[in-house]
Amino acid sequence: MKKFGLTILIVFVFGLANAQTKKESSYGVKGGLNIATWIGNVGNVSSKIGINFGIFTAIKISNRFSIQPELIYSSQGIKFNSITVKIGGVDYSAEGKINLSYLDLPIMAKYYVFEKISLDFGPQLGFLTTAKTEGTLNGNSLSQDIKDNFKDLDFGLNLGTEYVFSKNISAGVRYNFGLINIAKTQQGENSKARNSILSLSLGYKF
Repeated sequence: MKKFGLTILIVFVFGLANAQTKKESSYGVKGGLNIATWIGNVGNVSSKIGINFGIFTAIKISNRFSIQPELIYSSQGIKFNSITVKIGGVDYSAEGKINLSYLDLPIMAKYYVFEKISLDFGPQLGFLTTAKTEGTLNGNSLSQDIKDNFKDLDFGLNLGTEYVFSKNISAGVRYNFGLINIAKTQQGENSKARNSILSLSLGYKF
């Protein structure tokens, strides 16, 4: 079901561009860095550096307004420092990071306040591809797949801006605010974690 939904969304998003004339639409690639963390009931965590890269199509609606669907790979997660884990009644000190990878589908509305500067806003649907933890427990290295602890889908809103250097090259900054709890919880548990990502990227338009 998840794969079917992803296929339908990709066809829908990039099918929008095929309905436009060559004069009205253009294509490109983009990539950059993420500064990712969680917000909510998440305890002692800090930001983690990740990457983002993917493709986009820009659909011109008017001189000041365009729609930009994207397909982006995004590495996210958190670092955790000096937390205590109780095993068999014994307290252990743990530190490390949780690595989450998503295939994201943002649809951005871009309003050009000036010829080269746009304000960007839009929703984003994310499909979790991998989830792993890496770290140390009392000095011993550990690594584990924890994908079953997280929901397959994420949903959030993006707000950002982009500066166009030339016909082909642009740079942008974007903040993604997660709207849903990405952690799977059992009845009675109150763990809540929402993605929070600041992204910096460079784009090249063909």
